[in-house]
Amino acid sequence: MSNAIKFFLYDTVKLFFLLSVVVFITSYIQSYFPPERSRKILGRFKGVGGNIIGALLGTVTPFCSCSSIPIFIGFTSAGLPLGVTFSFLISSPMVDLGSLVLLMSIFGVKVAVIYVVFGLLIAVLGGTLIEKLHMEKYVRNFIKNTGKITVEWNKMTRKERWLYGKERVIETIKKVAPYIFIGVGIGAIIHNFIPQMWVETVLGKEKWYSILLAVIVGIPMYADIFGTVPVAETLLLKGAGLGTVLSFLMSVTTLSLPSLIMLKKVIKPKLFITFVAIVTLGIVLVGYLFNGISFLII
Repeated sequence: MSNAIKFFLYDTVKLFFLLSVVVFITSYIQSYFPPERSRKILGRFKGVGGNIIGALLGTVTPFCSCSSIPIFIGFTSAGLPLGVTFSFLISSPMVDLGSLVLLMSIFGVKVAVIYVVFGLLIAVLGGTLIEKLHMEKYVRNFIKNTGKITVEWNKMTRKERWLYGKERVIETIKKVAPYIFIGVGIGAIIHNFIPQMWVETVLGKEKWYSILLAVIVGIPMYADIFGTVPVAETLLLKGAGLGTVLSFLMSVTTLSLPSLIMLKKVIKPKLFITFVAIVTLGIVLVGYLFNGISFLII
């Protein structure tokens, strides 16, 4: 029991410290990319180039899977190419700057960089495929008729950016603190009370079904990556495959059930199924690839 308490206290303090530093730095950067400015940037590009820019812009915007949906609605109603908006929708929650720094601190630079590269690849290929399938007609009519965004972007002063960063830290801590406590608590239980053999038996990298299971388990969860990483870190230490753990992270952040429910309200079933299928397939393939090369990067 004492080891579980030590694990809980250490990881909680570590995550709150990382959270504060990372959110402040990324929020300062993100203050240069409010939704209207992001829309203007994306509007300049089309085709695969537009999808790449959409995916990259998603990494520097402060949106989780749920808050990305209203931005997606705004971008789509403003007339941006559907593929570009979906590339943004995939990358924004999956590979933001905060997750990169956090993954580097937990899993190391190589794992974090490869995770981000493949996350961007899923976003670009997913958006490109949706664009090639010409699925614009499967966006709900009320979204198409909303009209363009008219909010103007006002340049912030340095002081305003510092205040914005501070406010974002406080706001984020309030929002994700419960998930951090729950995530670290689950991690402490797994770390101290679940036998390693059990984890290896169910989620070991040699188990063909482990990645599929991780994705299925991750979808119903709604947690910030700061609350999910402690669970992922503990599973890895207990013998779960690296690809399995990272697939779990990707599914929680990108395919959370609340965000899927919101998305289903604004796009028709065929486009919804296509989106979920593309992202799920991408996550599963990346998971198997990570499991196959984990000996090279751990």
